Amino acid sequence: MSTAAISLIVFGCIFGASLLGMLLRKMLPVHHMSTESKDTIKLAMGLVATMAALVLGLLIGAAKDKYDKEAAGITQMAAKIIYLDRILANYGSESGEVRALLKEMVVRVADRMWPEKSSGESQLDPTAARAEPLFASIQSLSPKNDLQTAFKSQAVTLAFDVGEMRWQEFEQANANFSLPLLCILTFWLAILFISWGIFAPTNGTVLVALFMAALAVTGAIFLMMELNIPFSGLLQISRVPFDDAIAHLGG
Repeated sequence: MSTAAISLIVFGCIFGASLLGMLLRKMLPVHHMSTESKDTIKLAMGLVATMAALVLGLLIGAAKDKYDKEAAGITQMAAKIIYLDRILANYGSESGEVRALLKEMVVRVADRMWPEKSSGESQLDPTAARAEPLFASIQSLSPKNDLQTAFKSQAVTLAFDVGEMRWQEFEQANANFSLPLLCILTFWLAILFISWGIFAPTNGTVLVALFMAALAVTGAIFLMMELNIPFSGLLQISRVPFDDAIAHLGG
């Protein structure tokens, strides 16, 4: 299910809870609306509001941290790819075929990670990059002097580093948000909005205020979910670092 669909469900639950509270107000006995009852309910809801705000803040913070790590990993990977190409270029003309394979692989990876809208979802599985021929080509280089030996050793290290980073990006991207935790958070927020609806006067201004509050909270939840899927959705990580790397490859 998409983040937009989940957000709409959450919004419906939260705003619907406030309308339910207004309905319950008409059904409750008068003595349940006493000042003492209101004060007790406000204290209880204050605790729920604090827990909900704390959990939502932690979830957004964790999602933002994950997003930043993924974005930093993409930039670092692109930089290592450019450096690998320069190492191969300095190795000599014998590395021309290896550099061509490197550029082909990087273009293929970029197209799978950031596909066109008509091409479907982002594919992050590193096995689809078919990088084995590149590793084999680097290993097959036959150094003729100490300098070429050093370049080959560095190229092998960089190639394995890039491969390891691809797997890290894949595993981090697959670590999605917890659906049970989202359900619990939505339940807490629904309780809050029910209590507000019970004590709120029934007029257009109050309805608009509750609507906007529900929309704001849902927006925060939507932001959290979008940050957890950095290679798709509205907040997709930019492919500019890879485009820059491709532009520099083979030069």
